Amino acid sequence: MKQDLLTFADWTPAAMQDLLELAVTIKQAPGAYNNVLAGKSVAAFFEKPSLRTRVSFDIGINKLGGHMVYLDSQSGNLVGREDANDMAANLACWADAIVARVFSHDTLVEFAKASKVPVINALCDKYHPCQAMADYLTLHEAFGQVKGLTLAYVGDGNNVTHSLLIAGALLGCNQVVITPAGHEVDPAIVAKAQSIAKATGVDIVQSHEVAAANGADVIYTDTWLSMGDDTPLATIKDKFMPYQVNEAMMSSTGAKYVMHCQPAHRDLEITSSLIDSDRSLLMQEAENRMHGQNAILTHLLGA
Repeated sequence: MKQDLLTFADWTPAAMQDLLELAVTIKQAPGAYNNVLAGKSVAAFFEKPSLRTRVSFDIGINKLGGHMVYLDSQSGNLVGREDANDMAANLACWADAIVARVFSHDTLVEFAKASKVPVINALCDKYHPCQAMADYLTLHEAFGQVKGLTLAYVGDGNNVTHSLLIAGALLGCNQVVITPAGHEVDPAIVAKAQSIAKATGVDIVQSHEVAAANGADVIYTDTWLSMGDDTPLATIKDKFMPYQVNEAMMSSTGAKYVMHCQPAHRDLEITSSLIDSDRSLLMQEAENRMHGQNAILTHLLGA
C-alpha cells in the first residue's frame, strides 16, 4: 500500500525517530544507497519558485540512482489547464512518486487521492515537512541528539513553524514559539502537536515575549512575509523588528546556535553578521535538505 508524506502529523514517535536515524545513516554512507531509486523516476511539480528544494531533490534523486522530471507550472503554462486530480492521476501513470511544491495544502490532498504513487509535500501553505526533517537532522549533528533539546522559533507563525512543532514533538524536542500578536500559529496544529507532546514528554510554550526563549538551545527564525504574501514590508516592519534575531538575543537567551530555513533577508529577521558567524547552522540545514529528503524517498520507495 502506498504511503504519502503530506505532513508528519499522523506519524508515530518511533517512525519519526527511525526516519531521522535513516537520514543520519544515508549522509554518513551515501554509497550504500546509490541504487535505491535505480530505474525509478520522480515527477516534481512546482507552483512556487525554488532554489534549495528543487536542487536538493534533483541532485538527491540522482545520488539515489533515480531520475527527476521537473515541471514548472508557471513557465510551462500548466496553471488551470486541468484539475489537480487529473494531473496527479496522469503523472502517476509514468512516475514512481510525485514531489509537489504548491500554494494550497488542498492541492496535495487532491494529488494524494488521485495518485497511485506516493506524493511528497515539498512545501504548502500549512506544512513544510522536508524542511523540518533537515532541521532536526542538523540539530542531531550539532548536539548529538534531539530529545531533550529546546528549540525556540521567533517570528511569523507559518508552515515551517507548524512542521517544526509536529516533528519536534515526535522527536522529544521542547518547543517555544514566539510571535508578534496577530501572527500566531494555527491553533488546530498546535493542538495536534500538544497531543503528541503529552505522549513524548515535550513542553510546548507560546508567547509574544522574546524572554520566553531564555534557556533555549537554538533560536530559529524565518522570513516575516511568506512567499506570495504581498503585504508591504513597511506595514509590518515596526511590529516585527523587536523580534529580529541578532547577537543581543543570542546573548540574552543563552542559545548556542541560530537556524533559518532560507531564503533569509539579511538585517531584517536576522542580522547578516549572525548568518555569517560560527553560531550559524544555516548552510548545514541547506545541505541536509538533500539528506533528509533522500531518507524520505528511501523510506517511501526503497525495497
